[in-house]
Amino acid sequence: MTDISAHSDDPHYITRSNWLRAAVLGANDGIVSVSSLVVGVAAADPSPRAVLIAGVAGLAAGAMSMAAGEYVSVSSQSDTERADIEREREALRETPEAEFEELKAIYVERGLSEPTAEAVARELTEKDALAAHVRDELGLSDIHAANPFQAALASGLTFSVAAAVPVVAAWLTPASAIIPTVLVVTVFALAILGALGAKAGAAPVLPAVMRVVGWGVFAMAVTAGVGWLFGVSV
Repeated sequence: MTDISAHSDDPHYITRSNWLRAAVLGANDGIVSVSSLVVGVAAADPSPRAVLIAGVAGLAAGAMSMAAGEYVSVSSQSDTERADIEREREALRETPEAEFEELKAIYVERGLSEPTAEAVARELTEKDALAAHVRDELGLSDIHAANPFQAALASGLTFSVAAAVPVVAAWLTPASAIIPTVLVVTVFALAILGALGAKAGAAPVLPAVMRVVGWGVFAMAVTAGVGWLFGVSV
């Protein structure tokens, strides 16, 4: 794919969307789920050994689960994309004129005049008919193509790094202060995650931070609420 940009000094960041989504998801889940686990265990048994075992177990299990889940789900997306491309290839082979008219209609719908749409459709068809239909009819491109391994690696790795934050905080804190310390560290870590995610995607920082912190705190509050409802301190 040729990289052509009218503003090379200010590049687009859409190429990062696939791995960035998986990375933020993994890190957010790592912070929230393991923090909730650590706080729950500390409420029942604040001994460093119990908290550390629970935290490390949650980190390992969560990282494997996130990586496997991302790989399986994105593989399903990739399978669907490949199947659609194969159907399009078959349609071009069996009914090329109908496919040409369909491509032309797409360009007319996007605002081109009939003659211009026909000229564009014909030139693109002559160059690479399948690529034109994959891009303009199916809405697929190399940038957005599903990559299971990349998503799994990003999600599993960021989950591990993020989940280690509440585990280390609990391990280094006196037993009597584990719960408030982990909660404060978690909110701080969520804020950093939101800011880093926004920076990586060149998006506004404040809305991202508020979104990540808000939903993270909400998730932990729901966890605490469930524990309270069933008479368990979490």
